[in-house]
Amino acid sequence: MEKIVVLCLFILTYVLIIAFSNHKTWTTGGIAVVTALFLIIFGKSDYGFITALKSIKYDVIFMLAGIMLTVGVFSDSGMPNKIADKLMSKMPNAITAVITVSLLSGFISAFVDNVATLLMLAPIGFAIAKKVNVSPIPVLIAISVSSNLQGAATLIGDTTSIMLADAAGMNFFDFFFVNGKASIFWAVEIGALVTIPVLWFVFRKNKQKFEYLGDNVKVKSLVPTVILLLNMALLVCTSFVKFDILLFGKSILNGVVCMVCGVVALTVYCLTKKESPIRIFKDSFDYQTVLFLLSLFIIIGCVENVGIIKDIANFFASVGSQNVVLLYTLIVFVSVLLSAFIDNIPYVATMLPVISGLAGSFSPDITLMLYFGLLIGATLGGNITPFGASANVVAIGMLKKEGYTVKNLDFFKIGVPFTLVAVLSGYLYCFLVFGL
Repeated sequence: MEKIVVLCLFILTYVLIIAFSNHKTWTTGGIAVVTALFLIIFGKSDYGFITALKSIKYDVIFMLAGIMLTVGVFSDSGMPNKIADKLMSKMPNAITAVITVSLLSGFISAFVDNVATLLMLAPIGFAIAKKVNVSPIPVLIAISVSSNLQGAATLIGDTTSIMLADAAGMNFFDFFFVNGKASIFWAVEIGALVTIPVLWFVFRKNKQKFEYLGDNVKVKSLVPTVILLLNMALLVCTSFVKFDILLFGKSILNGVVCMVCGVVALTVYCLTKKESPIRIFKDSFDYQTVLFLLSLFIIIGCVENVGIIKDIANFFASVGSQNVVLLYTLIVFVSVLLSAFIDNIPYVATMLPVISGLAGSFSPDITLMLYFGLLIGATLGGNITPFGASANVVAIGMLKKEGYTVKNLDFFKIGVPFTLVAVLSGYLYCFLVFGL
């Protein structure tokens, strides 16, 4: 009974998000409270208030809050406009500049968290859109989906990659070459290349040229830029250190790093330039996006708690070794579909033991193919919907804060074809390299 109720509330959440996208924070928050209370009062499991709190990904929330502050002073300093000017002066037109920034987003996110990457590059995207008088909506969506794509490229690109490496006994270099074969990194890079025509088609009308007027854009301070780069470097370093900070048993080290950088950036900038910290905080901190993510994490935690994700994993186990091509295909494309609505971390955590349990039936290469298929599907599936990945949620929140209304169709027009070509290329690559 509780599974049916939770599943219905979960489906209702996304129906309301799609139908009332402008009010998604409050509708999602309301359903999150109702779902959690239902399990606390009527659930058969030991679900309680603490369980609900544990389901929140605090690392993402703290990273989001910290980088919002750093990016706030970074934007106020004028540096994004300066970078946009320089970039546009080297590009023949707007479309080339947008695709270049999107590819840069993908490259950075192979080593830095996707949300962090988006927040760092979004101000440049806004500046480019303003300079050539185009809507920033597709520009930020392109940056966001590109950042999500490259999370599977390296061991430190995404939490799911770290989880897979632990389950499969892989090290950092195995993501580049494993068992004498080109590994998952190259599948993702091919995926990035095949998405270029998609982005080119989306921005095909934006061929405006930009007249570079010299170094007229003044930068108030280099401090925010230095701290932003330092933040990026520290996020890469934290992936290699054994030291950790835990909250409810989950790592929040990256979040703490970003919070410290954000507070330092805001404090130093405001003291040296005599700017108002309250004004910058109001301009940069998007509380609605933070609340929306908190609510989504609680709802998805409820879905996980009642065993719905385990039921999905059991379905894959039932397919077993009967047909490896069918199993691989289901793992990839069902993962894409589910990750468009379910957070990929609990899903991957549930699926990894299933694949490990089947490993004895297959050769090492076939097992790697299944692992990589899971990673490709679960990582890229979030790009299908505007709420399937945290970076997408943050991008839409930033646009809303700037006064732009993002329709679901605006996202689908980029996210769906982008995801399909990237997933298909990765699916074929892994099959041809590891499955034959």
